[in-house]
Amino acid sequence: MNHNGSIDLAKKLIDVAADAGADAVKFQIFKADKVVSKYAPKADYQKCTTDSSESQLEMAKKLELSQRDFRELAAYCTYRRIIFLSTPFDFESIEFLLEIGLDTFKIPSGEITNLPYLRKIGSLDKKLILSTGMANLLEVGEAISILMQAGTDKAMITVLHCNTDYPTNMEDVNLTAMITIKNEFNVAVGYSDHTLGIEVPVAAVALGASIIEKHFTLDKNMLGPDHGSSLDPDELKEMIKAIRNIEVAMGDGIKKPSSSELKNINIVRRSIVATRDIKKGEIFTEENITVKRPGTGISPMMWDKILGQTAQRDFLVDMPVEL
Repeated sequence: MNHNGSIDLAKKLIDVAADAGADAVKFQIFKADKVVSKYAPKADYQKCTTDSSESQLEMAKKLELSQRDFRELAAYCTYRRIIFLSTPFDFESIEFLLEIGLDTFKIPSGEITNLPYLRKIGSLDKKLILSTGMANLLEVGEAISILMQAGTDKAMITVLHCNTDYPTNMEDVNLTAMITIKNEFNVAVGYSDHTLGIEVPVAAVALGASIIEKHFTLDKNMLGPDHGSSLDPDELKEMIKAIRNIEVAMGDGIKKPSSSELKNINIVRRSIVATRDIKKGEIFTEENITVKRPGTGISPMMWDKILGQTAQRDFLVDMPVEL
């Protein structure tokens, strides 16, 4: 919602995301009066970052973009070669996103207990991203079951661990719950982050997150509910760069020397060598052999087999011994 209801600002945000190397940029699409009643209060963080005298409904109406706007934004994403994603909050918005050919639908945390909504979006036969802020494990399982019963294959669902306090305190992140979700439901997982900074989403990638969702803005000081807990453009670039590095660093999981370190094996490993001059016929003992670099001779792992053997020729001090 950091476009503040302006399509021009929304396009600038698309530019920032594309230039930062993000895979996708996601917008919220809703008809405020179909989602929020006139009696709905604001969250505490929204009271601090928006006009305190307005209702949640009045705030949401200011942040609406039209379907025409979203068509233009989707086309602009294509132009900038970045995926257009959207979170629909009502049935009309779901149908609109279907009409424009959206392949992946994001389910926001607040709808995880909305049975009619889950059934509708689960019937689409689309890839789904399910946020789980404020939910317990039972509610997560129920939502997944509803989506599957409505027709979505589990392989099409990615579940995002999330905390919906803006910003989220570190002690409330509970990042290992993402692993719990993965193990409990055998689903792909990710993380939707509302902490300040980039450490937690980078850690989530190291723990197996396949999707990272993060708010960003052009200016944290802008008036609006989410700007203050968002990344600025430079921070977004920094986060994505760090994530890309972690993706590469994760490797294939096979423990073996990398091609780049093979050249160092003989340099830093050791061989069994003479501690003094040894004459042919002498017995190798702990007094006349030791282990030193380089590792081009007999490995110290053969130590017990070397002890008690007879030298087949003379060895000078520090020379690798042979049998």
